[in-house]
Amino acid sequence: MKTRLPLVLLLNIAGLALFMSWYLPANHGAWFGLDSGIFHFFNQGLADSRAYVWFLAITNNRAFDGCSLLAMGCLMLSFWLKEDAQGRRRIIIIGLVMLLAAVIINQLAQHLMPVKRASPSLFFPDVYRVSDLLHISTKDASKDSFPGDHGMMLLIFSTFMWRYFGLRAFIIALIISVVFAFPRVMIGAHWFTDIAVGSLTAVLIGIPWILLTPLSDKTIALFDRYLPTTKSHKK
Repeated sequence: MKTRLPLVLLLNIAGLALFMSWYLPANHGAWFGLDSGIFHFFNQGLADSRAYVWFLAITNNRAFDGCSLLAMGCLMLSFWLKEDAQGRRRIIIIGLVMLLAAVIINQLAQHLMPVKRASPSLFFPDVYRVSDLLHISTKDASKDSFPGDHGMMLLIFSTFMWRYFGLRAFIIALIISVVFAFPRVMIGAHWFTDIAVGSLTAVLIGIPWILLTPLSDKTIALFDRYLPTTKSHKK
């Protein structure tokens, strides 16, 4: 792919504008009202339904994160199974490059975004916490929840699916992202804007320089050149 600089810059500007719309207003302006409303809407239900408490506890257990990896893996597997040896090798390499991009963007976002805030479950007094209602391991709080790293990884996965596997794969990946990222918001471990602003800003600024330039293709070619080749692939 040739560098699509106008689109890269447009997406960067959109990401910066999104972040500033949240960062600059006092107390985050209208974003805080949206954050607060979403948190309290889901939090108040914890007092009424034991099944709902269990649902949030299970979907925010660390083991459930493995389900998100499984869902992403199954989507890529559906393409892998259709390919020959060379195509399968390329899909594996795309996955490695995607993981590398996600780690780099996440680390840059965590260090460069001038924000540190506690999750809503710690910010608001006198609220329900799943860990107090059920004594099982679950993620219902964070001392530094911005940007949402889990949501960021899922969004980066979605963009790679769009770039290399098409629109249908992108839509499925977005559904996976919502299904596995939103429980963090429902339980109060993240504000809605940790994902809608923090994660999305990082992706809008970082990913275009990878996927809308030759960088990802060249990295894939580099990995393909130097990673070990199996005997079946050589044949």
